[in-house]
Amino acid sequence: MLNMTYADVLRPCEKTQGRIYDIALVIGGSLLIAACAQVAIWPAFSPVPITGQTFAVLMIGALLGGKRGALAVLAYIAEGISGLPVFALARTGLGVILGPTGGYLIGFVAAAYFIGRLCEKGWDRNFGKTIMAMVLGNICIYAGGLFWLGCLTGFGSSLLSIGLYPFLPGELAKVALAAAILPSGWKLLKMNNFLNKS
Repeated sequence: MLNMTYADVLRPCEKTQGRIYDIALVIGGSLLIAACAQVAIWPAFSPVPITGQTFAVLMIGALLGGKRGALAVLAYIAEGISGLPVFALARTGLGVILGPTGGYLIGFVAAAYFIGRLCEKGWDRNFGKTIMAMVLGNICIYAGGLFWLGCLTGFGSSLLSIGLYPFLPGELAKVALAAAILPSGWKLLKMNNFLNKS
């Protein structure tokens, strides 16, 4: 049962079908991030919007696992760079990556992979460990985001005010929501004998 994510529960055993399944999950994950990125508020005091995409990234890592989760984020970034309006508020292009939000986007890759690996080890089966995984994932996102934002705007006292503090209440709510959903889902799967094959 360990070394499995939610995505692995329904993954076909046949090799070709399994690869098609993985590709579909990666593409679907990238589109979910894109959709959640459009749920955005842009504070007047910050160059970084408040969006729903961080929750999507954290959940995709948990649901798909490290490799597929990171690939989904990379696919999302590639879609945006290629000209699809998938970044927050339908923005597009390489300028977004090079702008104030670029570090957060790169942090998404690390967060999805890191959370996915933890969930592959069973961290999403337990309320406390799920919270820890989500907090660590957020640290990946904000470490990358604040570093790049600081490179562009300076590492002065205002950095945390524009790049971290406004987002903390929302991130805490997302962590709590994930901690409520993920362990409960595993219990439900176990009750309905979906895990017999593992």
